[in-house]
Amino acid sequence: MPADTDLNKVDVWFQDETRIGQQGSITRIWAKKGTRPRAVRQQQFEYGYIFGAVCPAKDKALGLMLPVANTAGMIEHLSLISQATAKDRQALVIVDRAGWHMTKAIRCFSNVTLLPLPPYSPELNPVEQLWQQIKQRFLSNTTFQNYDDIIERSCQAWNEILSENGFIKNLCSREWSFLV
Repeated sequence: MPADTDLNKVDVWFQDETRIGQQGSITRIWAKKGTRPRAVRQQQFEYGYIFGAVCPAKDKALGLMLPVANTAGMIEHLSLISQATAKDRQALVIVDRAGWHMTKAIRCFSNVTLLPLPPYSPELNPVEQLWQQIKQRFLSNTTFQNYDDIIERSCQAWNEILSENGFIKNLCSREWSFLV
């Protein structure tokens, strides 16, 4: 980020990705006392990745569903963030230290600056709570027919959770994430 950047013109984004697939999540469900409810578990291994970024101050989120998590996908996702950032503003994107976040190839947007989190600190990235909500509320204790079903239901879950007005701001705001 240019040294003379006005902090009032910086949007703080938190970025991460999660895998969604046939080896899904099992979560708690209500059941009658003394019973053991059955939960389905698939043995297949198809999956996709949601690349997601949230800007809590603006109650905004951008997502991208991809078959793999790699540098090309990260560049595509950063391109979306760059396009969503107003011309007179800068995007400060806070990322974890995944290999595809740290390559020089992704430093190609003049209005996007990456800030890596300290190693092994997912608790500092509010997007982790978004993944937890999506998986628990929409994608756990379920099966997927195939890759297209994974994509379709993941996109439905993403759109459904983002349709709740103020959800991103309430879930992902952190006192320490505001620059001014």
